[in-house]
Amino acid sequence: MALTVVVVPFTATIFFYLITGYFTLRIFSNADRAHEALLAACYLTCWEVFLRMNNVLFFYEMIKYLVLIFMSLGIFYRGFSIKSLPYVIYLLLMIPSIVVASQAIPLGESLRKAVAFNLSGPVTLGVVAIYCYQRNIEVKRLDEILKISVGPIAMLMLYLFLVTPNVRDIVTSTASNFALSGGYGPNQVATALGIGMFICFARFLRERDFWTNVIDITLLIGMTYRAWLTFSRGGVITAAAMIISVVITIFILKRSSFRVSMLPKLVVLAFGVVLAWGFTSLVTKGLIDKRYANQDAAGRIKEDLSTGREELITIELEAFAENPIAGIGAGQVKYYRAKKDGILAASHNETSRLLSEHGAIGILSLLVLIFTPLIYRFSHRRNTYFYAFLIFWFATINHSAMRIAAPSFIYGLALLNVIPDRKKKRSIAKLNRWEKRGFRRSTSVPIIATPST
Repeated sequence: MALTVVVVPFTATIFFYLITGYFTLRIFSNADRAHEALLAACYLTCWEVFLRMNNVLFFYEMIKYLVLIFMSLGIFYRGFSIKSLPYVIYLLLMIPSIVVASQAIPLGESLRKAVAFNLSGPVTLGVVAIYCYQRNIEVKRLDEILKISVGPIAMLMLYLFLVTPNVRDIVTSTASNFALSGGYGPNQVATALGIGMFICFARFLRERDFWTNVIDITLLIGMTYRAWLTFSRGGVITAAAMIISVVITIFILKRSSFRVSMLPKLVVLAFGVVLAWGFTSLVTKGLIDKRYANQDAAGRIKEDLSTGREELITIELEAFAENPIAGIGAGQVKYYRAKKDGILAASHNETSRLLSEHGAIGILSLLVLIFTPLIYRFSHRRNTYFYAFLIFWFATINHSAMRIAAPSFIYGLALLNVIPDRKKKRSIAKLNRWEKRGFRRSTSVPIIATPST
């Protein structure tokens, strides 16, 4: 598909509408019995950057709206947990900022566009959270959804290999590189590739088939290499944090036999990543080393580690200080910034944007988003990826806001109630019945995985 898009660019539009139509038909025909809505939303979320890069979408925020539609269909067919009330409250807390914005919007500007651009991400998060909260999903089904969703990210990776110029000719500084990011925002490209890196890593650990492992680690190293070449650090560092969190979770929750079998794979992966870094350093003439050491091309330490974001955050905090109760209104921070320094720029940080545009209500919204999943975790501990999903959401909104659908959607995945596969549950129930009848487990019978795994 990536090669076809390079040769005939219009096929990207054909692929998009055919696949979207296919997912829609699956949801309607199966009434979301196998979490088709979740599959559709996950696939399109992972595909969003590629679609934007190729100007496929009818309008810029289209994927967020499709995710909203798919999640709403899932809620319609399967309902939702009454305990998801905190996220209903979270959605209601956005209303005051719309009222304030309606009074402050500059003449000639569209209130609808300003509000929709800034609230589409938060609203998507709220609806995804309502769909996912305490929704039962088997381990196998969640892994299937993630496996299928790595496809569009692999397509993005291959597309970058095909269309970007020679690395040695194009890299001359340590700044984020648009040319090596397919002409699109390096931050968003690195974020999408980071999702792929994490999924491939998770599959690499879980799968036992040799050739499947070869495919996963090849994709993982390829995505890591292309993410490094964007010279955008946020997505790469976030992916690394997700991977570390999964390793720690597995060492705490899994059986000792699984932990031991995992170690050789980690060694192989570490060796592959070191080789990939050495190659990347070679083709970038050492500039990638300087980028991650926060140096410019001449080797001088950069004073601003945030690459200009610190100044934007400072202005947003000033807006909060001036309007601490209800904020300055949804979508108004860019106009406030234009008055302050003459630059009309969107926010890079969702946390500071919440404070500036929503005031104290924004703080309450943030507390709901942080503490609801953490409290939920006390009684639902089977989701191995819980902390990884939560880390992705929080790290991404603080370096890239909610410009793409990924942080909104992946936050919801942390709220799923992951349950053992039906075959495992039947095996456990059968053994329990045998024990009640007086039979004892033979030492030759393998131990069945406990629910915590």
